[in-house]
Amino acid sequence: MSDENGVPDEGDVVTYERRGPIAIVTLNRPDYRNAQNSVMTYALDAAFERAVEDAEVKVIVLAGNGKHFSAGHDIGTPGRDHHVRYQNKAALWWDHVDRVGGDQRFARETEVYLGMCRRWREIPKPTIAMVQGACIAGGLMLAWVCDLIIASDDAFFSDPVVRMGIPGVEYFAHPWVMGPRAAKEFLFTGDRFDAAQAKEWGMVNRVVPRAELETETLALAEKIATMPQFGLALTKKAVNQAEDLMGMRAGMDSAFGLHHFAHAHNAEVGADSLGGMTAKSMKSTATASASASASVTTEPTSEQNGTT
Repeated sequence: MSDENGVPDEGDVVTYERRGPIAIVTLNRPDYRNAQNSVMTYALDAAFERAVEDAEVKVIVLAGNGKHFSAGHDIGTPGRDHHVRYQNKAALWWDHVDRVGGDQRFARETEVYLGMCRRWREIPKPTIAMVQGACIAGGLMLAWVCDLIIASDDAFFSDPVVRMGIPGVEYFAHPWVMGPRAAKEFLFTGDRFDAAQAKEWGMVNRVVPRAELETETLALAEKIATMPQFGLALTKKAVNQAEDLMGMRAGMDSAFGLHHFAHAHNAEVGADSLGGMTAKSMKSTATASASASASVTTEPTSEQNGTT
């Protein structure tokens, strides 16, 4: 069954669970590797808001149902809803639906990508991303807004959008979460790097066996939950402010402008704003990259289908 906009009803694309002082927010589109459409974006926001408003919640865990955390933004599933109007929550900007060209894309991505990620980064409670399997492109953004990342030993990470001629995803946190040189390798190659490499770069806090991912993540959350709530909120704000003083917010604004310039360039010289890349071609190039590089996981790249 589909709604009036032609978007199929997939049920709860985000689920919410309380376990004592811990709220577990779970991406729930496992058939599409938890590809992030706008339905999911606003459901995530509602779940985070619910956790913030619940005084009993001390820590929030962000998880992904199924084999993968998230294979990115939805660019090809039946639930893709980029054409649908939603009430803006993150940015005070006009709606994208009645706009055209760069105006439309800039309006939408200011809200659902950069704006939402910044909003979630400022959640005044500690957040932990619990990552297994694929964490690709838009999936990185969901993990990066969290304060801590616990990855299973089967997790893998990539931002392949440079293949589209675009300098990384909209929430351009790369130089801050892994350092400038690692960020350049990560982006220049488009390769998939495993959890051990991500930890070496400082992008994840811990790598644990897949079977122990939930246990280890919840144990850390329980330990953090013993600290004073207001003290945690102020500490989080202090570290975030330090990152911003290091140029994170201004650098991200600059990169966001370059991101949209790349989209406009693609549209002007080629067939479309994605440089002619589709879900199928992205999968194909990722397969070639993975087979050529010894540093990436052997996880089948078909798991990226329909996303970026």
